[in-house]
Amino acid sequence: MFTPRCAAIAALTCLTALAAPLATAQDKVLNLYSARHYQTDEALYADFTKATGIKINRVDADDAGILTRLKSEGASSPADVILLVDAARLWRAETEGLFQPVKSKLLEARIPAGLRGADTGQGSSWFGVSTRARVVVYNKTSVKRDDVDTYEELADPKNKGKVCTRSGSHPYNLSLFGSVMEHLGPQATETWLQGMVGNMARAPKGGDTDQIKAVATGECQIAVTNTYYLARMMRSGKPDDQQVIDKVGVVFPNQQSWGTHVNIAGAAAAKFAPNRAAAVQFLEYLASDSAQAYFADGNNEWPVVKGVNLTNPALTAMGAFKSETIPISVVGMNQGKVQQILDRVGYK
Repeated sequence: MFTPRCAAIAALTCLTALAAPLATAQDKVLNLYSARHYQTDEALYADFTKATGIKINRVDADDAGILTRLKSEGASSPADVILLVDAARLWRAETEGLFQPVKSKLLEARIPAGLRGADTGQGSSWFGVSTRARVVVYNKTSVKRDDVDTYEELADPKNKGKVCTRSGSHPYNLSLFGSVMEHLGPQATETWLQGMVGNMARAPKGGDTDQIKAVATGECQIAVTNTYYLARMMRSGKPDDQQVIDKVGVVFPNQQSWGTHVNIAGAAAAKFAPNRAAAVQFLEYLASDSAQAYFADGNNEWPVVKGVNLTNPALTAMGAFKSETIPISVVGMNQGKVQQILDRVGYK
């Protein structure tokens, strides 16, 4: 049975409304639970159906809502593939036993080991399908680039009263902070986050696009954002967006040390997938050149597969950069400790 899409993000009432099963194993279908809410992904899914004849029935919610639903459904879940948009969420789902390992020579050859889940000997539990960097944006008229070319400088007294961010507990920031903890250790990370709180121009609020705009208007002078938000504005034809882009500079932090933090969107086969063969086929499709190009050109994300030709002018304009090399799963493991630190230092 086809289940209508759920547009409300993380609405438990909506999840309840989607309680009917999606499809059974004998149908040529794939039941997809997706936390990706990008209109450009429609072409990605349509391409898969055209190539394979497998119809995609999709449920949309946020990461937390999807994991709640999977746990509630248990062994009766119709989900075949899970798409999540943050390393910490992937790690949590993995540790809670919501995925099943997949052994695929194609996926192992095309997706770097650091962008895959734990290998149990029967395969990896999840696979990164696209990446986005967490970069620093700054007001070009009031901030020197050299004063914000490392994450550590976000806490430096020279930048007091200049920093703005979204909530510290948002998954994008939790993953960044978990990465920093892996590099600096817990004690130094707590000192760093305390310094960031002291440098805030205002209380954390809004999303990444709001931070970029706040830098442009002078509400603050420095912010962090995922690159695809910035690239989206760079490619926009709206005059207001172009005015914002003209006023801000972008830095890929820590190019002289450990590299810029990258987060991922990742996919996994659900533990009780009724259409396992279709699930594996879809995972392998996501690693194909055509699918990787959709992630880059459609949603301004970097491919995880090396050698994919990019035609996205915004990504090209940002240029090549050095990314950190720690396993993305480690970032997820650190999130609990990070949240405790955020509570202690008053990072809302």
